[in-house]
Amino acid sequence: MKDKFRNIFWFFGAFAIVIMLCTFDMDYAELLDNLRRAGYWLPAVILLWVFIYFLNAWSWYIIICDGKHAKVPFWKIYKLTVSGFALNYATPVGLMGGEPYRIMELTPYVGGSKATSSVILYVMMHIFSHFCFWFFSVFLFIAVEPVNAGKGIMLGIVGFCCLVAIYFFMKGYKNGMAVRTLRLLTHVPFVRNWARRFIAEKMDSLEQVDAQIAELHKQRKSTFYASLGLEFAARILGCLEVYFILNILTTDVSFVACILIMAFTSLFANLFFFSPMQLGAREGGFALATGGLAISSAFGVYTGLITRVRELVWIIIGVLLIKVGNGTGNIENKK
Repeated sequence: MKDKFRNIFWFFGAFAIVIMLCTFDMDYAELLDNLRRAGYWLPAVILLWVFIYFLNAWSWYIIICDGKHAKVPFWKIYKLTVSGFALNYATPVGLMGGEPYRIMELTPYVGGSKATSSVILYVMMHIFSHFCFWFFSVFLFIAVEPVNAGKGIMLGIVGFCCLVAIYFFMKGYKNGMAVRTLRLLTHVPFVRNWARRFIAEKMDSLEQVDAQIAELHKQRKSTFYASLGLEFAARILGCLEVYFILNILTTDVSFVACILIMAFTSLFANLFFFSPMQLGAREGGFALATGGLAISSAFGVYTGLITRVRELVWIIIGVLLIKVGNGTGNIENKK
């Protein structure tokens, strides 16, 4: 990637961090008191994400490898994973900065078509694992919590929506999604003309991307399920964050309860995907989730606060990494 484009991503991320710091919905003295209360659990929560991002990077890495020797080192994929998520967390609607950044950085190593297809595949896998996690959590809730009529209806709706989403994702994996997505955009106001021009100019490239997406599911099922398994494992590992934070306040909480809290919170927060860092939605989700499991809602608010601080720390790390380790890729070297 050219330095001018990299600097645009960097300045955008830095600007978003400044805005978040200036709009933090809490007095800084009160915030520091809450962080002191966390003690050693706060570094533990931040360190936990070293391993979660490792699983995310590994999931993307095996898609890129394609069962062959990788043309890009793993540390590079790890860096792009952290920086890409940082840009996504900092932007409204998500996926507005991280994915173009990853494609542009990866292109010199594997070419534009492969970079685009691998990023699309990983994003699909990342979102797909969300639905698998929520679907799994429906049955986990039924197994460990009493279910009345109201909860049963809610769980039924969530389970049905997850099944529908899983079905459409599997269809997308079998047939590709790039061309279909852009054809849908041709019916959307404001972007329809751009989408039509893009399809007309890039149809061959789009069909090649779809072929690579379909090939992963049809011919390399072991890679497909290994990548999905790593993403799902990252979801489960991420529940340790809630467990660590709640142990600051109480010892009367189980890891299973933390899985359910994280599932409900992530579902609630993703309904407000248009908010940068899901401001407000995440805290509200934690409060509702803990209250629904007979845990004090105040614990949920505190959990949301510590999670927000951890996100901010990793956004700063990710934005800084944009300027680090930007060597020249294999394809660029051949030119």
